[in-house]
Order: sequence, then C-alpha cells, then structure tokens
Amino acid sequence: MNETGRPQVFPLSNPRADRVRDVAKLAGRPARLRQGRFLAEGPQAVREALRLHQARLEAGGEGVVLEVYASEACLDKFPEFEDLSEGTDARLATDEVLAAMADTVNPQGIVAVCRFVDATLESVLDAGPRLVAVLCQVRDPGNAGTVLRAADAAGADAVILTSSSVDIYNPKAVRSTAGSLFHLPVVLGADVAVLAEELRRRGIGILAADGYGTLNLDQLQDENAARRLGDAAKDSDYALESPTAWFFGNEAQGLSAEELALADHRVAVPVYGAAESLNLGTAATVCLYASARSQQPVS
Repeated sequence: MNETGRPQVFPLSNPRADRVRDVAKLAGRPARLRQGRFLAEGPQAVREALRLHQARLEAGGEGVVLEVYASEACLDKFPEFEDLSEGTDARLATDEVLAAMADTVNPQGIVAVCRFVDATLESVLDAGPRLVAVLCQVRDPGNAGTVLRAADAAGADAVILTSSSVDIYNPKAVRSTAGSLFHLPVVLGADVAVLAEELRRRGIGILAADGYGTLNLDQLQDENAARRLGDAAKDSDYALESPTAWFFGNEAQGLSAEELALADHRVAVPVYGAAESLNLGTAATVCLYASARSQQPVS
C-alpha cells in the first residue's frame, strides 16, 4: 500500500510508449474518424464523461469511456474518479505521460478516451424538442464549444451542427464545452435544407440570429411577457414561447443567403452601446436564454 491507502501500482511513465502515442493521435481528426474516439481532458470534462458512461451502463446500454489516465495527485484531489472509472481501462500515469497525451500545454492531471457520442437527427427531432441551437458553418472550435455550453445552460434540447461546421470532437471544442458535450444530444453533419424541412414538418419554428433582422429580440420578449400576464392583445410576428430552432452563422460572414432564406424570421439582438455587434457566443447565449425564459411555465 502507498501513503494514500491505495495498492502500490506503478504508473505509465514512458511518454514515447505506443499506448501514449495512440492516445495522442486522437488530437488529430484523421485518427478520431478512423477510430471513432476522441479525448476528454481535465477533471470537469472527464467527470461528466464518466457520469454519462455509468448512466448508460445502468440503463443497459454501451458505455462512453474506454480508457482513463490520471496522476496520483489528481486522484488525491478528486477521489471520486476511482469509483466513476469502474468498468473502464483506468491507469495511473506520470505528468510527463499526461503531457504527451493531452492537447493542452499544461494538462490537468487526467484524460479519457471516449467513444463518439453524437446522435442522429431523426432521434433528436422525434423526441419533440422545444429549443434547438443550430450552428451553420461555424468553424472555430472554441466558439462551437461555447455555444454548446450555453445551449446546455439554457436547457436546450439539442445542438445541431451543419456539414460545413467544425468537428465538435476537436480537443479545443471539447474543452470549451466544459463537460456539456456529455449532457445533451449533439447532431453532426446536418444538411441545412433537409434540416429546415424536417423542422417545419414537426411544427418547430426557425429563427435566424441576424444583426440586420426585421424582428427585435427585446420586442419579442416584451410581447411574450405581456401574454404571460394575460394581455391577449399582445400578438406578435412570432411567439417566442413556441418550439424554436435558432440558426447561428459563421463567425465572420454570419448566415448565408440560403440559410437566411430557410428561416421563418430574421431576429436582431439590439445593441445599445457603440459596439458594432456581438460575438457569436454572446449572441447565441442571449437568443437561447430569451427562448428558454419565454418557454418557462407561468408561475
């Protein structure tokens, strides 16, 4: 036994070992696609991956996490990982090995190799979602992860990325989700025209977040609030409490003409100061929370 009370186990210590190199390759898209696996790094992401892993096993399904590598210092700080890692190939590793595996310059003491967790478009839409975030040609992994995290916080039912958007399993994208990747369904590679058709068929409205939109988000929220208070006269061009899919566009160009044409309405987030516009993550957060608040039951 060592001083922590755990049985003496010698950690992986060779950063050039084949196993270490195989894990490190998952930082690259070709290896991820070939293996159907990706890396989760840091205590928050790995914890949420392991919680989903255990939940799926308890439900009789397939687990998510295949391998876990952690330093003794990490396990001393977060002892729950020993129980959460049950049923996975869990190994101790030195800081040098973890640095060789991880995509970050300063790894946080734990990494996990996970199976892809994305869902099919059909399964997401058949579940009757009320709030969906759609990323159209969003190419920055940090932005994609930030929007996914915001959607999770707002209680959205799913996030959908179009075929021209970033790979959500990019290590930077995974880190930016702060574990939210393991909380809600994510659909990858959707055809935007097919998606719009399927949304309409299920009665889900489509709003395009657009700085030049003819509808004003504040006005839509005010009209929703009036209806919640029983003012039947407060009709609007769009009822924000309705099942809604928000389209968010590319960081530099915004939504394309085709994507805008597929929406029922173009909605602008008002800017009251001197800033030219909001960045993607902030605009998406404001829009998703506006819908989420409007969809809450009247207390």
